[in-house]
Amino acid sequence: MSENQMNGAEALIQSLEKIGIEIMFGLPGGSAIPLFDALYKVRRKMKFVLVRHEQGAAHEADGYARATGKPAAVLVTSGPGATNTVTGIMTAYMDSVPMIVITGQSVRGMLGKDAFQEADVFNLTMPIVKHSYLLRSANDIPRIVKEAYHIATTGRPGPVLIDVPKDVGTEACTVGLEAEMNLPGYKPEPKGYTSETIQQIAAALAKSQRPVIIAGHGAVLSHAEEELRQLAETLQAPVATTLLGKGVFPDSHKLSLEGLGMHGTAYANRAVVECDLMISIGARLDDRILGVPSEFCKNAVKIHIDIDAAEFGKLVKPDIRCRGDAKAVLQDLLPLVKRGDTAEWLKRIEGFKKKWPMGYPKKGGLHPPQVIDALNQLTGGKAIMVTDVGQHQM
Repeated sequence: MSENQMNGAEALIQSLEKIGIEIMFGLPGGSAIPLFDALYKVRRKMKFVLVRHEQGAAHEADGYARATGKPAAVLVTSGPGATNTVTGIMTAYMDSVPMIVITGQSVRGMLGKDAFQEADVFNLTMPIVKHSYLLRSANDIPRIVKEAYHIATTGRPGPVLIDVPKDVGTEACTVGLEAEMNLPGYKPEPKGYTSETIQQIAAALAKSQRPVIIAGHGAVLSHAEEELRQLAETLQAPVATTLLGKGVFPDSHKLSLEGLGMHGTAYANRAVVECDLMISIGARLDDRILGVPSEFCKNAVKIHIDIDAAEFGKLVKPDIRCRGDAKAVLQDLLPLVKRGDTAEWLKRIEGFKKKWPMGYPKKGGLHPPQVIDALNQLTGGKAIMVTDVGQHQM
């Protein structure tokens, strides 16, 4: 390798920088040493956060992407380093968060021979990533990094893993960083619906007297806040959100039902029992939302809008399915939506809210909702509160 020639590790790090990765989270280890050497050379351009456990690296990259809307990268070593990231990778996969995970690996000649700290992370993570790569040549790196970023950030976002044998990192890369992607089978076209589908949805909405809108994480990811508000106000339909959909529709709005499902409000759950139409926008409709699937919106027309066709019919069979980006679908739908005649329905919803109000005990010690309520009042609703997962999050 000539003095000015890149090796595979340098090509990988520089390719990440070229596509816009600004920060990496990770923990060094033997198989990843070439990658960390290359990262050190660009330390003034790319920030690295040293963690104390690889699981933390994956969770931090996940949190960074949620907070900024930009994917980060994870860099760990082989074997236990790679397997420690699994929980964080699966979290990102389930919640549609873009992430590029780079794992060190044994040298190519030792693959499959139970070498020191060898783990088949390629196959191990296959069910919980959008795609996995096992590098075979340094010259493939510019193309694969570009593909990984494209896959992670398009369609329904998610994690992509690149497994890097140590000798690929030290091998000379004889191609430039400019590379064409080769993804003939990957077609994340978000618009999988026709004008007839939109007209069908509009017609169903026009007939409804007791509609309910359910907004999920997909509505958040597509930045459909304004379109969702317009739909709710035009249709005069109450809006419930999933846990990850919180914030896409203001809880202070008169049409808000707040959260839905196991940890939701009683009035939201009662509304879906009595509605005659349910339109789900970017929600998976999982078991925590549905309760008993066969009883969910039992007598209602069910409309499901989602960017991922795999979500249709998992637990609830929709009468109308529409595959597409939430914002784009609503923009096409809104011109056809007429003002709803739902006065009686909204009056009934108000009755639910009075009968089953949200609250907390005023006696018997300090209760978490009481603390949060007080903080909210003292800060004028501008405090950012962060929770761990678990019951206290609810």
